[in-house]
Amino acid sequence: MKPSSFQRTALALATLLAAGGAWATTLTKAEFQAGKQRIEHSYTAEKQACDQSSGDARSLCLERASGKQKVARAQLAYDRSGKASDRHDLAVTTADADYAVAKEACNGQAGQAKDVCMAEAKATHTKALADATLARKVGTARRDSAADKRDADYKLADEKCESLAGDAKTACTDAAKAKFGKT
Repeated sequence: MKPSSFQRTALALATLLAAGGAWATTLTKAEFQAGKQRIEHSYTAEKQACDQSSGDARSLCLERASGKQKVARAQLAYDRSGKASDRHDLAVTTADADYAVAKEACNGQAGQAKDVCMAEAKATHTKALADATLARKVGTARRDSAADKRDADYKLADEKCESLAGDAKTACTDAAKAKFGKT
Protein backbone atom coordinates (compact mmCIF):
# COMPACT_ATOMS: atom_id res chain seq x y z
CA MET A 1 0.00 0.00 0.00
CA LYS A 2 1.44 3.35 -1.05
CA PRO A 3 1.67 5.91 1.79
CA SER A 4 -0.54 8.98 1.46
CA SER A 5 0.91 12.48 1.28
CA PHE A 6 -0.31 12.93 4.86
CA GLN A 7 1.63 9.87 5.98
CA ARG A 8 4.75 11.01 4.11
CA THR A 9 4.47 14.46 5.71
CA ALA A 10 4.01 12.96 9.16
CA LEU A 11 6.95 10.62 8.65
CA ALA A 12 9.20 13.43 7.41
CA LEU A 13 8.24 15.62 10.35
CA ALA A 14 8.80 12.81 12.83
CA THR A 15 12.20 12.07 11.31
CA LEU A 16 13.16 15.72 11.48
CA LEU A 17 12.06 16.01 15.09
CA ALA A 18 13.68 12.75 16.12
CA ALA A 19 17.00 14.00 14.81
CA GLY A 20 16.90 16.47 17.67
CA GLY A 21 18.87 19.16 15.90
CA ALA A 22 18.41 22.83 16.54
CA TRP A 23 17.54 24.13 13.10
CA ALA A 24 15.40 27.00 14.28
CA THR A 25 16.89 30.44 14.17
CA THR A 26 15.28 33.03 16.34
CA LEU A 27 13.46 35.82 14.59
CA THR A 28 13.47 39.47 15.51
CA LYS A 29 10.22 41.02 16.67
CA ALA A 30 9.82 42.77 13.29
CA GLU A 31 10.38 39.51 11.38
CA PHE A 32 7.89 37.78 13.65
CA GLN A 33 5.24 40.46 13.08
CA ALA A 34 5.85 40.37 9.32
CA GLY A 35 5.49 36.59 9.39
CA LYS A 36 2.17 36.85 11.24
CA GLN A 37 0.88 39.31 8.64
CA ARG A 38 2.05 37.06 5.79
CA ILE A 39 0.22 34.12 7.34
CA GLU A 40 -2.99 36.10 7.76
CA HIS A 41 -2.85 37.46 4.19
CA SER A 42 -2.23 33.98 2.83
CA TYR A 43 -5.10 32.55 4.87
CA THR A 44 -7.47 35.27 3.68
CA ALA A 45 -6.51 34.66 0.05
CA GLU A 46 -6.94 30.88 0.40
CA LYS A 47 -10.27 31.34 2.12
CA GLN A 48 -11.47 33.56 -0.71
CA ALA A 49 -10.31 30.97 -3.24
CA CYS A 50 -12.46 28.41 -1.42
CA ASP A 51 -15.53 30.52 -2.15
CA GLN A 52 -15.25 29.32 -5.76
CA SER A 53 -16.22 25.83 -4.58
CA SER A 54 -19.32 24.52 -2.89
CA GLY A 55 -20.39 21.64 -0.70
CA ASP A 56 -17.80 19.10 0.39
CA ALA A 57 -15.12 20.61 -1.85
CA ARG A 58 -15.56 24.00 -0.16
CA SER A 59 -15.46 22.45 3.32
CA LEU A 60 -12.31 20.55 2.45
CA CYS A 61 -10.72 23.68 0.97
CA LEU A 62 -11.55 25.70 4.10
CA GLU A 63 -10.18 22.96 6.36
CA ARG A 64 -6.92 22.89 4.37
CA ALA A 65 -6.62 26.68 4.57
CA SER A 66 -7.27 26.63 8.30
CA GLY A 67 -4.77 23.81 8.83
CA LYS A 68 -2.09 25.61 6.82
CA GLN A 69 -2.67 28.74 8.90
CA LYS A 70 -2.36 26.84 12.20
CA VAL A 71 0.80 25.04 11.10
CA ALA A 72 2.33 28.27 9.78
CA ARG A 73 1.62 29.98 13.12
CA ALA A 74 3.19 27.10 15.03
CA GLN A 75 6.22 27.16 12.70
CA LEU A 76 6.55 30.90 13.22
CA ALA A 77 6.40 30.46 17.01
CA TYR A 78 9.13 27.83 16.81
CA ASP A 79 11.23 29.98 14.50
CA ARG A 80 10.83 32.85 16.97
CA SER A 81 11.82 30.92 20.09
CA GLY A 82 13.76 27.87 18.92
CA LYS A 83 12.45 26.04 22.02
CA ALA A 84 11.97 22.29 22.08
CA SER A 85 8.47 22.80 23.49
CA ASP A 86 7.54 24.91 20.45
CA ARG A 87 9.03 22.25 18.16
CA HIS A 88 6.78 19.70 19.87
CA ASP A 89 3.79 22.04 19.54
CA LEU A 90 4.56 22.35 15.83
CA ALA A 91 4.52 18.56 15.43
CA VAL A 92 1.24 18.25 17.32
CA THR A 93 -0.34 21.12 15.39
CA THR A 94 0.74 19.55 12.10
CA ALA A 95 -0.69 16.19 13.14
CA ASP A 96 -3.96 17.79 14.25
CA ALA A 97 -4.30 19.86 11.08
CA ASP A 98 -3.60 16.86 8.85
CA TYR A 99 -6.12 14.83 10.84
CA ALA A 100 -8.81 17.49 10.46
CA VAL A 101 -8.22 17.61 6.69
CA ALA A 102 -8.26 13.83 6.42
CA LYS A 103 -11.54 13.62 8.39
CA GLU A 104 -13.08 16.28 6.15
CA ALA A 105 -11.95 14.35 3.08
CA CYS A 106 -13.67 11.25 4.48
CA ASN A 107 -16.99 13.10 4.71
CA GLY A 108 -17.38 12.83 0.94
CA GLN A 109 -17.57 9.05 1.23
CA ALA A 110 -20.28 6.79 2.59
CA GLY A 111 -20.69 3.46 4.31
CA GLN A 112 -17.74 1.13 4.79
CA ALA A 113 -15.43 3.31 2.68
CA LYS A 114 -16.04 6.24 5.03
CA ASP A 115 -15.48 4.05 8.11
CA VAL A 116 -12.17 2.80 6.71
CA CYS A 117 -11.16 6.31 5.72
CA MET A 118 -11.91 7.65 9.22
CA ALA A 119 -10.06 4.74 10.87
CA GLU A 120 -7.02 5.33 8.67
CA ALA A 121 -7.09 9.06 9.47
CA LYS A 122 -7.32 8.34 13.21
CA ALA A 123 -4.53 5.75 13.09
CA THR A 124 -2.25 8.11 11.17
CA HIS A 125 -3.02 10.91 13.65
CA THR A 126 -2.27 8.66 16.62
CA LYS A 127 1.05 7.61 15.06
CA ALA A 128 2.02 11.23 14.32
CA LEU A 129 1.28 12.23 17.93
CA ALA A 130 3.29 9.26 19.19
CA ASP A 131 6.20 10.29 16.95
CA ALA A 132 6.02 13.85 18.30
CA THR A 133 6.10 12.56 21.89
CA LEU A 134 8.96 10.22 21.06
CA ALA A 135 10.93 13.05 19.47
CA ARG A 136 10.44 15.19 22.58
CA LYS A 137 11.58 12.34 24.85
CA VAL A 138 14.58 11.58 22.64
CA GLY A 139 15.59 15.25 22.74
CA THR A 140 15.30 15.30 26.53
CA ALA A 141 17.30 12.08 26.84
CA ARG A 142 20.04 13.45 24.56
CA ARG A 143 20.25 16.64 26.58
CA ASP A 144 20.42 14.70 29.85
CA SER A 145 22.97 12.30 28.41
CA ALA A 146 25.18 15.14 27.20
CA ALA A 147 25.05 16.74 30.64
CA ASP A 148 25.96 13.43 32.31
CA LYS A 149 28.89 12.92 29.92
CA ARG A 150 30.12 16.48 30.49
CA ASP A 151 29.93 15.98 34.27
CA ALA A 152 31.83 12.70 34.04
CA ASP A 153 34.53 14.30 31.87
CA TYR A 154 34.83 17.18 34.35
CA LYS A 155 35.20 14.79 37.30
CA LEU A 156 37.92 12.91 35.42
CA ALA A 157 39.78 16.11 34.57
CA ASP A 158 39.45 17.35 38.15
CA GLU A 159 40.76 14.03 39.46
CA LYS A 160 43.79 14.32 37.17
CA CYS A 161 44.42 17.80 38.60
CA GLU A 162 44.56 16.33 42.12
CA SER A 163 47.95 14.80 41.37
CA LEU A 164 49.41 18.29 40.84
CA ALA A 165 50.36 20.84 43.45
CA GLY A 166 50.39 24.63 43.86
CA ASP A 167 49.93 26.88 40.83
CA ALA A 168 49.89 23.92 38.43
CA LYS A 169 46.95 22.40 40.30
CA THR A 170 45.10 25.73 40.35
CA ALA A 171 45.70 26.26 36.63
CA CYS A 172 44.62 22.71 35.83
CA THR A 173 41.43 23.04 37.90
CA ASP A 174 40.61 26.42 36.34
CA ALA A 175 41.17 25.01 32.85
CA ALA A 176 38.90 22.03 33.60
CA LYS A 177 36.18 24.32 34.94
CA ALA A 178 36.40 26.53 31.87
CA LYS A 179 36.37 23.59 29.46
CA PHE A 180 33.34 21.91 31.01
CA GLY A 181 31.34 25.04 31.91
CA LYS A 182 31.69 24.79 35.67
CA THR A 183 31.85 27.89 37.81
